[in-house]
Amino acid sequence: MRPLDFESLFQAAPGSYLVLDPDLVIVAVSDAYLRDTMTVREQIVGRGLFEVFPDNPDDPGATGEHNLRASLDRVRRDHVPDTMALQQYDIRRPDADGGGFEVRFWSPVNSPVLEPGGELTFIIHSVTDVTELVRRDKALLEAKEEAERANTAKSEYLSRMSHELRTPLNAILGFAQLLELEDLAEEQRENLHFILSAARHLLALINEVLDIAAIEAGRLPLSLEPVAVADVVAETVSLIRPLADQHQVLLVSPPQSPATHVTGDCQRLKQVLLNLLSNAVKYNRPGGTVQLGFEAAADERLRVQVIDSGLGIPEHALDQLFVPFERLGSEESGVEGAGLGLPLSKRLAEAMGGTLEVATVLGEGSTFWVELPVAEGPVQRAERQQELEQPAEAEPAPEPEAPLTVLYIEDNLSNLQLVERVLSRRPGVRLISAMRPQLGLELAAEHDPDLILLDLHLPDMPGQEVLRRLQAEPRTANVPVVVLSADARPTLIKELLSQGIRAFLTKPLDVKELLELLNTIATERAPAG
Repeated sequence: MRPLDFESLFQAAPGSYLVLDPDLVIVAVSDAYLRDTMTVREQIVGRGLFEVFPDNPDDPGATGEHNLRASLDRVRRDHVPDTMALQQYDIRRPDADGGGFEVRFWSPVNSPVLEPGGELTFIIHSVTDVTELVRRDKALLEAKEEAERANTAKSEYLSRMSHELRTPLNAILGFAQLLELEDLAEEQRENLHFILSAARHLLALINEVLDIAAIEAGRLPLSLEPVAVADVVAETVSLIRPLADQHQVLLVSPPQSPATHVTGDCQRLKQVLLNLLSNAVKYNRPGGTVQLGFEAAADERLRVQVIDSGLGIPEHALDQLFVPFERLGSEESGVEGAGLGLPLSKRLAEAMGGTLEVATVLGEGSTFWVELPVAEGPVQRAERQQELEQPAEAEPAPEPEAPLTVLYIEDNLSNLQLVERVLSRRPGVRLISAMRPQLGLELAAEHDPDLILLDLHLPDMPGQEVLRRLQAEPRTANVPVVVLSADARPTLIKELLSQGIRAFLTKPLDVKELLELLNTIATERAPAG
């Protein structure tokens, strides 16, 4: 047998390393280490480690208890390996072209070599080049930050877009609602109906486009909680029944809604079911049926089904069914729509942790279903269900008797004129308007209004800053502030409510909602007696 060639074994061992004696003098070095450091064996063997490779002041690992010196000291003291895999050292060496220096990141491990009696004879200093890993991590971090910046920019764009689109709609819908209260001829009322219908359709379209974009940007806020399925079904069926009667479609409610809760956002689940029911009615045939059904699904989920006896969907069109703005040839049917309801519903279901699927037979009908995880719900939901099934008669709100001063801070003239017209229908209401935030603050302090209506997007000063200054001024701190804005992000509304606003009214303005609010404020401000 040939004697062992330890030098050959040493060089054949994988990895990049050198061997130190207890005084940290380099006694051997691998070819890989020489290549990595671009050094010559004769120039480093026999010299001290830190004489050859002095501390790098730019190296984040050059100081502190986790640096190389401290690690080697621990090995010499404790005679146990010291792994520094989580530390990154930048080693500067001339690059392949000989110009400048390249930063390399290494992860060193220091291992003792002991005599049989336990005496330290050598330290093997091995290193792993983690430069590519560091660069990959850095690239991933930069990509993540860039994506977050893009999402933030998209969110801001959506907010601005929402405001710019809703503001003119506010004037259209607001003034049209005012006209509804007038004594109009039949033809005028019919014309007004078309205006309101078209404006509301446009508003729904804007909302759906913004919702889809918000979901895709990961910015759609959801309030996931146990939702009583019976409550949602009862409300959606009652809302769709007039549409079903209009289309001569029989809407069959389930014989008994399950006393089950699912995890979801209550408002968004209603939106999904309303979309499915509305489509089932509109794309049905006269004398057809739409039926709701329920069944348990796998993984402790509840499946809510909407079954129609319509025309069905061709198999070749199913791939496009959930694509935004694809109407699958129904443009010629006369059914109003933009091809956004189903894509939005599917995305909403998935955002709530569920699914939305379809099964269809051409000429016989379709079944759409949404599945959501079953949740444990509170017993108090039964009381709410009873209220939904037996709604109380709403009493007409009393007319305000006491004089009421309202300050409206708004830079849009049409919005000012709209609110002025609305308030003119209430006797004893005095409106003060300000188109500049600073003027609004001065008028608030001077006139002691009973109510302040505040827009958020103002020149010179954001509405939230106006709110802060109103609350900081003793003369206006207790005046109720109602925000009236087209920027209706749920997170923004929640934030403003937590900051003390009385209410948040969304543009386009609901005239009746504003009038009811005025009645409530007037009642609160009226002297007792």
